[in-house]
Amino acid sequence: MIKTGNTIISIYTEMTPNPETMKFVANKLLYPGKSIDFPDESFAGPSPLAKELFSFPFIKSVFIASNFVTLTKTGDTADWQDVIPTIKQFLKDYLEAGGPVVNEDEVVKVKQEASNTVAADDDDVVKRIKELLENYVKPAVEMDGGAIQFKSYDDGVVNLMLQGSCSGCPSSMITLKAGIEGMMKRMIPEVKEVVAEAE
Repeated sequence: MIKTGNTIISIYTEMTPNPETMKFVANKLLYPGKSIDFPDESFAGPSPLAKELFSFPFIKSVFIASNFVTLTKTGDTADWQDVIPTIKQFLKDYLEAGGPVVNEDEVVKVKQEASNTVAADDDDVVKRIKELLENYVKPAVEMDGGAIQFKSYDDGVVNLMLQGSCSGCPSSMITLKAGIEGMMKRMIPEVKEVVAEAE
């Protein structure tokens, strides 16, 4: 279990390109070097923190990364400005009390169908795609409170999974086509197209 310990926690918010999501950044590592997406409450099992966040009636999805949590709200049920103070206080209290963020033993049991981790049986093109995503794309999209994970590669088409603020974001398709697809085509000639699905 990853716990945060008993230190003074400060939380600040950052807007994301997706108006339905808000990034809550902590001064403490929550899930070092990793990220995990809970597209709805039924996926929250491995994370006591995510389970607690889903108890807020306006929370639609939870994305936890190294030092931040990105929350997606349900439509027009709540205005971010009205609920930010409550969520910040909840996160501060939860983390200062040493509440568990992610139970790593439970994560192993949940099938992760998308990953940028290079596997031993990946072919050369897939290895290059995953390395490009990890080294160039990941740092940029994490700044916006999201993640883009490799799902599959078949006959020149790369299928990616959008997570966190990237999922359902109006500008994510522009980023995907103009940014990621363009870069992949330049750096990996075998890539002809990049497509995405939201979790």
